[in-house]
Amino acid sequence: MEAADEETAPLLHPLPQPQPPREDANSEYTGDGSVDINNQPALKRSTGNWRACFMILGVEFSENLAYYGISKNLVTYLTKVLHESKVNAARNSSAWSGACYLTPLFGAFLADTYWGKYRTVLTFLPIYILIRALHCLEKWIVLCEISERLHAYFVQGLVTLMVSTSLPASMTSSDAGHQLHSISVYLGLYLVAFGNGGVKPCTSAFGADQFDGGDVAELRRKGSFFNWYTFMINSGSLLASTVLVWLQDNVGWGISFVIVVVVMAFFLAVFFAGSTVYRYRPVRGSPLTSVCQVVVAAVRKWHLELPDDSSLLYEAQVADHRIKHTDQFRFLDKAAIVTSGEKGNMARPWKQCTLTQVEELKMLLRMCPIWACLVLFFSVSSQMSSTLVEQGMAMDNRVGSFTIPPASLSTFHSIGVLLWIPVYDVALVPLARRVTGKPKGITQLQRIGIGLAVAALIMAYSALVEERRLAAARAGAARTSILWQVPAQLMHGMAVVFTSIGKSEFFYDQAPRSMRSMCTALGQLAIAAGNYLSAFLLAVVASATTRGGEPGWIPDDLNKGHLDYFFWLMAALLLLDLLFFVFCAMRYKGNSATS
Repeated sequence: MEAADEETAPLLHPLPQPQPPREDANSEYTGDGSVDINNQPALKRSTGNWRACFMILGVEFSENLAYYGISKNLVTYLTKVLHESKVNAARNSSAWSGACYLTPLFGAFLADTYWGKYRTVLTFLPIYILIRALHCLEKWIVLCEISERLHAYFVQGLVTLMVSTSLPASMTSSDAGHQLHSISVYLGLYLVAFGNGGVKPCTSAFGADQFDGGDVAELRRKGSFFNWYTFMINSGSLLASTVLVWLQDNVGWGISFVIVVVVMAFFLAVFFAGSTVYRYRPVRGSPLTSVCQVVVAAVRKWHLELPDDSSLLYEAQVADHRIKHTDQFRFLDKAAIVTSGEKGNMARPWKQCTLTQVEELKMLLRMCPIWACLVLFFSVSSQMSSTLVEQGMAMDNRVGSFTIPPASLSTFHSIGVLLWIPVYDVALVPLARRVTGKPKGITQLQRIGIGLAVAALIMAYSALVEERRLAAARAGAARTSILWQVPAQLMHGMAVVFTSIGKSEFFYDQAPRSMRSMCTALGQLAIAAGNYLSAFLLAVVASATTRGGEPGWIPDDLNKGHLDYFFWLMAALLLLDLLFFVFCAMRYKGNSATS
């Protein structure tokens, strides 16, 4: 062992233990390394906190108003304006929604590696606004009946920047004109997804950055921030699904675009005006490069023996933060072994990594099982706008003299979220805090687990409602009222308050400091994965249950099928998912060393 001891001789004293958050709130500067706009240590009395978050939440509200203003009525536009089939319209709408949750990975990479969260939002939000403004400008040109040649020239010049909501009949009546119209629509849609990718992952992370990770009082406020962040998302969704959709259907798409552009431009100006109030986290280079360096260095040193004392592993002598060593994934520790040939040359990052770099990769790996458990939860969210809508179409949607469109019941989901967030923040958290003694009442993983349990109950409840509906339909009795779906929508709002908000807070707090935007985007990637998993499950069920000429579980005429079986299948999968989540959560070692 003498040779091994020589190869791993320590360069540093044992690492200091991480300091817990301060109980006093009287320190003049923040304790988490944040700076002000002049790159000076941030003063607590004049930067950050809720004074800065109000302006950031305004950006999130306007971004979701724009996003849901498209997504809530996109299928209608594709079928009625582009004359796509229902199957193709649903598929294209799902693909676009998935893209809107994939592009944040790119925006998060730019924010964490080059620009920072503030500059990324300030760059991508005007792109979003420009696309919507070009909607309005094109609509105005059409309404003013400018000559066909001038309009065609205008469309060709802006085709890569806008979503075409209308073109002159002379251009769309022919196959070539219709194809040009479709191309301009989809180019515009995916430019919107691109602009969305720079805003969505940065607003939540940038807002959370406004609270000092070294101050207990501000840590409590940060937990409330994620609640009200989701409140603003659902406020935008509710306004879009009611006011904007009604205007699109009854007045015209142009007026809805004007409203969105004005709102987004206003909150962009407000966001920019708050530049001197924000707290900023310095950019420390590409986090993905650091991850790759650890993997390469560990593989290169696979034959070396790890020392029993982790303090013998290499750590930078000057570092703004250090992460306490953990015993999981010990193989990766080999990347921080110091050999005799490297003692005098530490500037070889692909051969020699710091212990903090290694622990950052471990943090990412520990989050992966939790991420996997969330995918099935968001597949339930997908059911709320697909199979539950189909169920509603087979129910009695008359309430007195009113007729309720099945898709409009999603309004109760937004209402449920808006009701549950104040209840959770004002009543449940203080009560749980007194019981558990924890600053946030319950842990993030406990919060996620409660939402997963509620999601399983939603699917079980929907199955029971479908059994009731089928029994009435096959007995020739009166159709079941669509109001039976309201409890499921309200329960889904409750599940979102627990799991979706818990997910956002978890992926921020447990992420390495240099990768918080990226991990926030990974959390949102679970939403896209849930949509794709839902489509996969529906395809498998359709293929497996329609053999031999059988109608299957989900035929066009639901009275001949068994949609209830599918809901029970989802409930069973969610129960298994919950058990796996509890198993992972009980063994999860959280990040307590960084802020």
